[in-house]
Amino acid sequence: MDFSWVLDTFFALFAFTLIILMVPGFAMLEAGLVRTKNVTTVLTVNTMIYIVASLVFFFWGYTLAFGGWDGSSMSMYAAFLFQMAFVGKTVNIMSGGVSERTKVIPLAIFTIFMAGLIYPLVVNWTWGADMLKDTFLDISSMHDLAGSTVIHSTGAWALLAAILIIGPRKGKYKDGKIRVYPASNIPLVVLGAFLLWIGWFGFNGGSVGSISSKEAANTVALVIMNTNNAGLIGGLVVMILVYLQYKKFDITMILNGALGGLVAITAGADVVNPISALIIGAIGGALVYYAVPFFDKLKLDDPVGALSVHLVNGIWGTIATGIFAKDVSLMAQIKGVVVVGVFAFVASYVIIYIINKIVPFRADEESEIEGLDVSECGLEAYPEFKRAF
Repeated sequence: MDFSWVLDTFFALFAFTLIILMVPGFAMLEAGLVRTKNVTTVLTVNTMIYIVASLVFFFWGYTLAFGGWDGSSMSMYAAFLFQMAFVGKTVNIMSGGVSERTKVIPLAIFTIFMAGLIYPLVVNWTWGADMLKDTFLDISSMHDLAGSTVIHSTGAWALLAAILIIGPRKGKYKDGKIRVYPASNIPLVVLGAFLLWIGWFGFNGGSVGSISSKEAANTVALVIMNTNNAGLIGGLVVMILVYLQYKKFDITMILNGALGGLVAITAGADVVNPISALIIGAIGGALVYYAVPFFDKLKLDDPVGALSVHLVNGIWGTIATGIFAKDVSLMAQIKGVVVVGVFAFVASYVIIYIINKIVPFRADEESEIEGLDVSECGLEAYPEFKRAF
């Protein structure tokens, strides 16, 4: 008994450490995709999210989500740290998609609401204490291993609400044309994407919850293999599609395809077979490829492609689990997607709208043109570089 408790405690702490690698993963990915004049602000926002979201989750978010601390199967501190590692990701998804025009303080305020209210309630209804049990909104039967809906869609619904309120970057959509802002640092994009990829092994693998038996260890191994393969095939599909269309290899799109595959498999990596995981990941990559220009046509300005990666594939991955897994109800999956989607979007929209009236999210036009690094941080990431725009 003690050996299982110790082993599962160590497993949770190891998974927690892997997931925390996603903090610099999001930071590097976003820093590489935005223009040089906004890099320091992006890094500051990502640091702020980890600090604020984690503390809010410690003080009350975790208890709201799970009803209390439990140390029966592992150390209650390890159980908390593992769950705490997830919470900031919902805001990372949102902040990256509204980067280059939003200020730090209103994002910090929204982080408090996401980590202390919106995300804990979604967790409560799915993984936790279940306030909705025995009501017509009960979604506890939705199978979502590590959060295709609970984390990725929740954060992306908040992003959609934010984009609708804040609007696109200056000059992005002008005279009926879509202006492309090229990534400022491709090596950082690659580093960030692979840190996220590695972190996903803790994200999904750790969500099995135990590794102290032969069956549990085998499930963990299956989950990590399915996770990796979905990312691989998602990247490959986009690599092929982008070359067929442009006769060029766009590494940013390829990596977003891989991330799309990883998001898609996050719901069902423990209940689908390896071939199904490849199909889910392949479709996930293709969805990213076609969703990016689709959102641009709708004038939903998303500098990092978070809507395409996290919203589209959060939905697809959850539904795909109902399609490919034997004992998972497709209707339960769809119901979970709808209930979480409506709640996360409406709650985020109302909260962001109110915050925006008090402390505007949007930087003033002069600051946006000059770059937020100067006005928000007083420190430029590349002070010796001459900015072209």
